[in-house]
Amino acid sequence: LLPGTELVVKRCIHTSADFDYAKNLCFSENAVEKAIQAIKDGACIVTDTQMAKAGINKRALARYGGEVYCFMSDEDVAALAKKNGTTRATACMDKAAEMDEKLIFAIGNAPTALVRLYELIEEGKISPELIIGVPVGFVNVVQSKELIMHADVPYIVAKGRKGGSNIAACIVNALLYMIDNRRKNKERAFVVCFFRNSSEGPFFMKGCPKKQKSCSSCLKYFSTADMQAENLLREWKNRKEPG
Repeated sequence: LLPGTELVVKRCIHTSADFDYAKNLCFSENAVEKAIQAIKDGACIVTDTQMAKAGINKRALARYGGEVYCFMSDEDVAALAKKNGTTRATACMDKAAEMDEKLIFAIGNAPTALVRLYELIEEGKISPELIIGVPVGFVNVVQSKELIMHADVPYIVAKGRKGGSNIAACIVNALLYMIDNRRKNKERAFVVCFFRNSSEGPFFMKGCPKKQKSCSSCLKYFSTADMQAENLLREWKNRKEPG
C-alpha cells in the first residue's frame, strides 16, 4: 500500500468485507494529502446518489465549512437532462460546474457522471479538488474510471467493476476521520516532551525541542493517550513544593 493511503483502504475493506480493495484502489500522487487540505479549506462534496449523501458524516465536514450536495432529485436537473437527452447524473455534473465552490466529487453509481466530469475538465469548465471514482456495475464502468485516471486532477479510483455509493461515502469519511485523528494527536502533543528532572515541569509544545523522538523522556510520552495526559498534568499541578 502507498504510505498515507492505508486508512482509506482499510475503511473500504471494513465497509465491504472485500479484500480486493487492497489491490484495486488507485491513488494519484499525494491525493490523500491534497484532499485533506481541500476539506480543511472548506471544500464541499458532490455525490451522484442520495445514499452516498446520507452516508457521509456531514457534522464532521461542517466543522471545516463544507456541505454535501446531491442534485439527482432536483427539478431543474430533471428538466436539463430531458432537454439535452442525457442522464440525470450528467446534468448533475453540469450543475455542479456552475458552483463557485471548491469541490470534491464522490461518484459511486453513475459512470456517466465520471464521463461528464472528464469532459468538463478537458473543456476547462471545472477543476475538482478530488474525484472519488468508484461506480459499480458493467456498462462503461471500467472505461469511465480509466478516463478519470488520465485527467489532470487528483483522484481515488477503484479499478475494475467494483465500487458503490457505500464505498464513495466511506472514502470521504476516511478522509474526515484522518483529519480528526491528526487534530486529536496535536491536542495530546502538549505532553510530547516531559523531562522528569526539570523544575519547570511539562513543556507545552507541539514538537520536541530537541528535534528527536528517540530520547527516553520523549519516547515515553510521545502520542500519550488523553487519560494519561490528564493524569500527568494532574500529578504536576498537585505536586508538593520542596520544604
